[in-house]
Amino acid sequence: MARMKRRPSAPRATLIGDVVGSRTFADRRALHRRVTAALASVAENAVDAPALTVGDEFQGAYQTVGLAIDATLTLRLTLAPHVDVRFGLGWGAVTALDEESGIQDGPGWWAARAAIEWTAATQQQPGMTQVRTAFRNDTGAGADPRAINAALMCRDHLLGSLDERSLRILAGMRAGRTKKELAMEEGISASAVSQRAGRSGLDLLLAVAAELREL
Repeated sequence: MARMKRRPSAPRATLIGDVVGSRTFADRRALHRRVTAALASVAENAVDAPALTVGDEFQGAYQTVGLAIDATLTLRLTLAPHVDVRFGLGWGAVTALDEESGIQDGPGWWAARAAIEWTAATQQQPGMTQVRTAFRNDTGAGADPRAINAALMCRDHLLGSLDERSLRILAGMRAGRTKKELAMEEGISASAVSQRAGRSGLDLLLAVAAELREL
């Protein structure tokens, strides 16, 4: 019997995510539907559209690290505040083990797995409870994991410090809606939205997201 050939790809940005504290959700079918809908919102720019694999874990891949990072922000804002998610991002080659089933392997996935395991462990440490995203790159080329992880930890801390209204406003601003429109929806003044955006770092978070997307 002929041996199946493994086909390595060019390096890509891999993404593994899961739901924090998923066992506490009484209606797991509803959780599954909500996460699936959120994943559909970040499929357009993906090489392999993110999809649930087993339980509440999902995986996907992107052409660049910046697009993968951007997807994590979209997912967090789409699912917040009731569903909290964490991520591991990797950079490296990916090998298709089975074309029909889509099963993959390779350094890109190993890096993402190491990253999400680090995320899960680190968020249990005092002072690091807001950490939700980590990146690993062992290829020796491409994006610098130290610089990216520094930016991600700061972004995660800012996101984790926001209240529900700020999260809604941030999601609306990111979707291109005006502060006046958001103010009407929230029942507050446009000035209050502007003050909140500055005080809570919403404008800063959007600027950070724009920079990281270009990686």
